Amino acid sequence: MKLPRRTFVHLAAGAAALPAVSRFAWAQAYPTRPVRLIVGSPPGGVVDLYARLIGQWLSERLGQPFVIENRPGAGGNIGTEAVVRAAPDGYTLLQLTAGHSWNVALYDKLNFNFIRDIAPVASIYSSSSALLVHLSFPAKSVPELIAYAKANPGKISMASTGVGTVGHVYGELFKMMAGVDMLHIPYRGWPLPDLLAGQVPLMFEPIGSSLEYIRSGKVRALAVTSATRAEVLPDIPTVGEFVTGYEASGWQGVGAPRNTPVEIINKLNEEINAALTDPKMKARIADLGGTVLAGSPAEFRTFIGAYTEKWSKVIKLAGIKVD
Repeated sequence: MKLPRRTFVHLAAGAAALPAVSRFAWAQAYPTRPVRLIVGSPPGGVVDLYARLIGQWLSERLGQPFVIENRPGAGGNIGTEAVVRAAPDGYTLLQLTAGHSWNVALYDKLNFNFIRDIAPVASIYSSSSALLVHLSFPAKSVPELIAYAKANPGKISMASTGVGTVGHVYGELFKMMAGVDMLHIPYRGWPLPDLLAGQVPLMFEPIGSSLEYIRSGKVRALAVTSATRAEVLPDIPTVGEFVTGYEASGWQGVGAPRNTPVEIINKLNEEINAALTDPKMKARIADLGGTVLAGSPAEFRTFIGAYTEKWSKVIKLAGIKVD
């Protein structure tokens, strides 16, 4: 049977549209089963906490459990590799952090390419750290610290939770930009108890985990590392007020394996952005020293690219390597 040309054209157009309609319908139905949100750090930390906040929100909004799966190790690379190898169907997601960008420069050999293999879904927040000193430390401001460090090169110990962590990387940027030499002391655990006890004099620590100690006067915060003052510590200056151009902020977000359908990514992005407008969620993020960081997947990709480029340069200049 020979079809009239007009009928044939209509049928062909309809057939071509079927995959798009099918993908749209699939995304509309998503999720139809539990979703794994992989966290590359142990339970109980700040990364885990934010993942659970967002996971609970998505569970309530989308009607399926978003199960937090902690896969710590190798600076988050074990969890990242698990997501990279997962099916790109929206049922395995990754809690992204600033550390994922740093790992690009920190590790010589990775079994994946973070920028290529992880699709940004949605940013959640940006965060600041505080430059903390023991109460007996002679410097009571950033200018006094710089002057003291220059008068005592290599004699000030700077503690961190390990090579390539927030406290280390932020401290190295400070050393370079302020022109000072301080001795990095990497800990296997959390060094803040030793700072409180006076065993080490100085460290850079996320506001979320140090706020109660700052507010109670158990430790002195000389400055915060973000470009603007922290909402929860409005009287504490920024490092950049004394060291021009200094800015160091962390962030978290959600990613997925590359080739995850754009319709699913957009659906998750829409729901996460809705969470960031919720007053209770915004207040919780502020309480942890964070600032809401909403945007589209494309904007998040651009942000990650620029952030990775900046900190890769810092890490290479500082000669930081993880074995």
